[in-house]
Amino acid sequence: MGLARRHFMISVACAGAALAAPAVHGRARAKVVVVGGGAGGASVARKIAVDATGQIDVTLVEPNALHTTCYFSNLYLGGLRSFESLQHGYDGLTRAGVDIVPDFAVTIDREKRRVVLAGGGHLPYDRLVVAPGIDFVEDAVPGWSPAAADVMPHAYKAGPQTILLQKMIEALPQGGTFAMIAPPEPYRCPPGPYERVSMIAHYLKGANPTAKIIIVDPKAAFTLQKLFEDAWLKYYDGMIEWIGPDFGSRDVSVSPGTMEISIDGEAMKVDCCNVIPAQRAGTIAQLAELTDQSGWAPVDPFSMRSRIDGRVFVLGDSAQQGDMPKSATSAHSQAQVAASVIIGDLTGRAVPEPMYSNACWSALAPGDSVKDGGTYKPAGGKISSIEKYVSQADEDTATRTATYQESLDWYHTITAQIFG
Repeated sequence: MGLARRHFMISVACAGAALAAPAVHGRARAKVVVVGGGAGGASVARKIAVDATGQIDVTLVEPNALHTTCYFSNLYLGGLRSFESLQHGYDGLTRAGVDIVPDFAVTIDREKRRVVLAGGGHLPYDRLVVAPGIDFVEDAVPGWSPAAADVMPHAYKAGPQTILLQKMIEALPQGGTFAMIAPPEPYRCPPGPYERVSMIAHYLKGANPTAKIIIVDPKAAFTLQKLFEDAWLKYYDGMIEWIGPDFGSRDVSVSPGTMEISIDGEAMKVDCCNVIPAQRAGTIAQLAELTDQSGWAPVDPFSMRSRIDGRVFVLGDSAQQGDMPKSATSAHSQAQVAASVIIGDLTGRAVPEPMYSNACWSALAPGDSVKDGGTYKPAGGKISSIEKYVSQADEDTATRTATYQESLDWYHTITAQIFG
């Protein structure tokens, strides 16, 4: 890193209160660029465009014409939802006043404050929001790389990978074995892999009832473990086996060419393998040098402002922010806080006290869902949990059915709030 860039980073880090003051008075409208059109990026772009009432130009850089939600994609794998129902366009953002640029951001020049595009252009900004989701840690699972995803899909970025995994599940031979390599923490959507297993088991129960599911997990315990294991016993007894560290999952590798997994040195042939590797912040956050040794981007809990560059905000899965899980609801909540701070920076408007929330629903079977979530606030240098809630193991059928319906209503509401 050159001397000029180091000086820039130091001066920004020390700016503090100066960054909280109006930054662009006396100019034409301030410019905000948002990189990434998922739950965090689309939410913050829309809110700034609406709430700033024409005082700020907002540009969203997103190469895909449709966003496919990772949340609820497990229900597609279980046959409970169409793929098309997961896809959302950006017309609502355009109507709200957001300029959509259908291109890839290939790098961010933080010294000149501009986003460089794959098409050769660049976008100047006064404030930048980076919300690229996740990418995968290289060599996290020995034998697997993104190049092997066509054989052993991750399906943890929704889209073609989701369709591929669904087709492989459909093609599983009668009595065949489906294996999942689960990720270490932290990762996107903590209950997601286990909801996925539940939904795949639901599909196989009808189409391939003698099939087996093996989960190879580096974690000694996982989110909502009792709720999931109770459901697996109730609905899919004998189909699912979970292998944790005590049974060899610390030493796992895969061979995509032969469709084998090795657990503690013992090779096992499977018919389909879903590898969900260790995760890190999206590549553009790495390229912009917004991440630290953890692989995630540290942020200020009061604002979602990058701790490395005060003119940049990082939202959603890429952010290292504290107790909040990486989820769509978390990203949407963080976007509300960041949007208010950005508008305050650029117009002088008062900024409300930040509060955050999260909620996650997990489908166990049709009509049976559980949930967990909580509220959060800045404390102790991070976003800290102040209240939690979680479904209980002894809930009756009516409660679980109501939770399942609540999840459907939530999906409809949050996608309308994000995408319009």
